[in-house]
Amino acid sequence: QVQLVESGGGSVQAGGSLRLSCTASGRALSNYGLGWFRQAPGKEREFVATISRITGFTDYADSVKGRFTISRDNAKNAMYLQMNSLKFEDTAVYYCSASNIGRPGMSADEYSYWGQGTQVTVSS
Repeated sequence: QVQLVESGGGSVQAGGSLRLSCTASGRALSNYGLGWFRQAPGKEREFVATISRITGFTDYADSVKGRFTISRDNAKNAMYLQMNSLKFEDTAVYYCSASNIGRPGMSADEYSYWGQGTQVTVSS
């Protein structure tokens, strides 16, 4: 089993950038497909991005395409989310997740392991 911890959240003005990190303990992240989700106040958790286990295939929510980049570094047992051109509507708690599916999709049901979340606040 893997334990996930997010870091790198904070407050930023619209147009700014943040880089989220997700580090793992227990089982290595290289065993999992990975993803980022977010949840804004009063809203359901939504998919942000995913990266596959072997090929590094990536996919993004339409709302973040061209602005966010997901990556993984198996040697460091870590995953990242580079967020550029941040908008007010990106404000949310961001969660990293791991899936036993090598190439998971956009459904949270495909992910078995979750971090505690890190807050991202974008001021307009």
